[in-house]
Amino acid sequence: MSPVERILGAVRLGSASTLPQLLAGITPAERRACLPALKELRTALGGDRTREGGRRRVAVLLAGAGCHTAPGAAARWIAGREFSETVELDHPALRQIIGQQPADWQAAVLAGLAGRRAEAWGWNDYPALERLVLLTGCPVPTSDAFVRGWARHRAAEADGRDRRGPLVELLRADPLLAVLLPRLFELSDIGYSLTPAPGRTAGDTWPGALAELARTGTLDRAELIGRCLARLLRGGKPADQRAFLGLLEALGPTPEEHLGHARTLVALLDGLSPVAGHAQQVLAGLDEAGLLEPGLLAEAGEIVLFRTEKKLVRAQLGWLDRAARRAPDRSGPVVLAAAVAFGHQDTALQERALNVVARHLPAAGPAVLPELRAAAASLGPAQHGRAAALLGLAAPEPAAAPADLLPPVPSPRPLGPPLATPAEVAEELSALLAGDADVAVFERTLDGLVRHARLDRQALVEALAPVLRAHPWSGGGHWGDCTPSDVHFVAASVAGLLPPRRLWDSLRATSRSPLRRHPQSPYGALTAARLEEAARQVTATAPPLLLAVPSVATGALEAAELVRRLAVYEAAGLTPGAVDLSLALLRVTPTRDAEVLVAAGRLTSPAGRRTAGWLLAGGLPSQPSERVRFAPGRGAVAALRHQDHWWEQLVRIGVAQPGVARVPEGPASEALMTKGLASECLDLLAATVPDVARARKQAGWAWAPTPHWVAALPGHREEVAARLLDGFAAAADRGERGAPLLLPYLAESGGRAGLALHLALGYGLGARFPEDRAAAVDALLVLAARGDLDGALLGRELAELTAAGAVKANRMTAALRAAADTGAYGTVWSVLAGALPGLLAGEPARGSGELLALAADCARRAAARGAIAEVTALAGRGGVSRPVKEARALREVLDAA
Repeated sequence: MSPVERILGAVRLGSASTLPQLLAGITPAERRACLPALKELRTALGGDRTREGGRRRVAVLLAGAGCHTAPGAAARWIAGREFSETVELDHPALRQIIGQQPADWQAAVLAGLAGRRAEAWGWNDYPALERLVLLTGCPVPTSDAFVRGWARHRAAEADGRDRRGPLVELLRADPLLAVLLPRLFELSDIGYSLTPAPGRTAGDTWPGALAELARTGTLDRAELIGRCLARLLRGGKPADQRAFLGLLEALGPTPEEHLGHARTLVALLDGLSPVAGHAQQVLAGLDEAGLLEPGLLAEAGEIVLFRTEKKLVRAQLGWLDRAARRAPDRSGPVVLAAAVAFGHQDTALQERALNVVARHLPAAGPAVLPELRAAAASLGPAQHGRAAALLGLAAPEPAAAPADLLPPVPSPRPLGPPLATPAEVAEELSALLAGDADVAVFERTLDGLVRHARLDRQALVEALAPVLRAHPWSGGGHWGDCTPSDVHFVAASVAGLLPPRRLWDSLRATSRSPLRRHPQSPYGALTAARLEEAARQVTATAPPLLLAVPSVATGALEAAELVRRLAVYEAAGLTPGAVDLSLALLRVTPTRDAEVLVAAGRLTSPAGRRTAGWLLAGGLPSQPSERVRFAPGRGAVAALRHQDHWWEQLVRIGVAQPGVARVPEGPASEALMTKGLASECLDLLAATVPDVARARKQAGWAWAPTPHWVAALPGHREEVAARLLDGFAAAADRGERGAPLLLPYLAESGGRAGLALHLALGYGLGARFPEDRAAAVDALLVLAARGDLDGALLGRELAELTAAGAVKANRMTAALRAAADTGAYGTVWSVLAGALPGLLAGEPARGSGELLALAADCARRAAARGAIAEVTALAGRGGVSRPVKEARALREVLDAA
């Protein structure tokens, strides 16, 4: 029997222990000759999970490791996914097989195993690799994954039941320390491994252990300090920054050691807040000891005083003040550095900066006045009078109110021509299934499927085949909303992937449809109805097109285009789908164009006559909005603890609307118009009242902000906002994420902008998450640019929402500040002027000082005039609280001649 046959025989028997001896006596050519059979065995054993199969799999792994003469191939074989959890890397036989090879082969294999992606490592891979490295004497691998494993493993050895000793002693005796420690400072996402667990002694933590090794001379202390500072300067994730900052603090550099890194410390002032705070504290200490270069004080001030963290700015102003007190000859640079804070958004910090300037201006001398006067232009109104007296500023001439800098009114994006070929339909479907939720992509895809199923069904099926192989139809689900990606169902119907009997059985009743899932919003139900109708049509009537496909991405449909499409249906002798026609009527833009109305009057089909009457009537009227305070009362603590009655803790302001008439209730004309509309379309405009039942129902929706919801009713944004108000409210009073992202789409949509839309905007401005507030600011500016914003109404509602506790003043102020910073000072003032009477009616709300400061700034820039009684009353109170001081500043602006 040849050596190759003996090896393969041992593998088939699962005799792993004999393989090292068998492999030791064969040539490289004989090793390579075994590989084809070993690869076949590896494939054959892939699904065998028996004990015998496991023994053979171990033997295949060991034999392959020894038969690959190229070290890279051997490493890939050992790490192959077929052998995951098959054998530990330090299996005795594997150690023998690797040990039989030349040293350079061993080193290359271990480097290949250590260089795998972190997610490919097993729990015990690191200790096994470490033992192999130490056993073979190979160079220590320095891959990211190996270094991470070293850090985690050393910490684990100092903890738990298998504790081998304090971490500091393990590291002191570690032969890998000198090689791997420098690499530790180069890794990202290592902070978690280095952060001390609660209750650990210093010697059992990475910072404490490394500091002790530096103290005793095992590690170079100066090198560690330098590496820490360099790593902090590089930046990175907060966890990493905090971990290396903890190490630096554990090392406790002396002032002399810090002095050599003064420039680096100044650069760190622009870093993560804890890092900047540490650098600031160290630099201030060096300055007080007389060790810091004079120019670095001003440089530090220019960096820190632009930061938003008030604590850092206050500390910097305090440092400047102390520096000038100690050395009056430094007063000039000090006051100029402090003046940087004149432009800070926080007016209390502006006042602090002005205090520093006032205190040290006499010692600074007149040479600094020109620069101080220029900087004073950034001060808020509350400081203008004092700054003018201090710096000798002339009173500014009254200026006319400048026009707001508002964004251009957005033009609706045209949907474009219909998809011309089956290949284009397949391309759009692929984009949609890959996650592109754009309105245009969905509408063009659905229309393209319907059109080309009639024009050339076979060509469409062939074009769709690769897409449907990549995204096979799974039969739908049982939970969540029907979404645009469910157009997949229509594509599967076109391709015949759903047997006709099964398809028609599922569409005969909505309860059997794979698109009718739970819980489902009215918008999901409408999408399901459209897709079900399209699936029926492509397998039966084959209509030429869809009526409801919008003309622009907002969902609006031009009246002339709808009339033209209906004429195509009449020419083909076909009847449009009920859902398709109903949605088209809700989407069509009212028109007074005589030519369009005459063309509509020529239509003879029932759908055509229906559309002509709809256009003559101007569509459905806007629904009146009634303001409702939603305050069910406080529930039991036990119920709240189990998150069962969360709504009972809330006070919300909502909107009630009567809904459209079905038949025969309501005005006669409205009842006639709504008669025959698909129920899914009528549900979008059904009566709505804010109450516990509605809040609870909407809380159960698979809520996902999508412009398709707005595009369903492009001429009724007030009605959409009224029915989704609980979602917008939850973004503010429950801290939920996402709903306000719809606000820009509502702002760009059509229809009345009334109470409901302004309430939705108010909740968005008070949302918890910055991205939601940013979307609300965008919507605010778009509404203002279109002339649809009622600033006074929005302000009054914001005051009510703040009083109810639904909106926090600091969030609202931050959002309005962001809007003002775009140049929309007049717009923001119109909102604040409406909000201030309600906000100041009783005791000023928390955060009102910052809001009043913003109001004073906007009023000054917008040249607003006219007293507000509540502001005047607050300004007349005694005391020096911030709200009182800011109210006085606002009063002065409003009373200016």
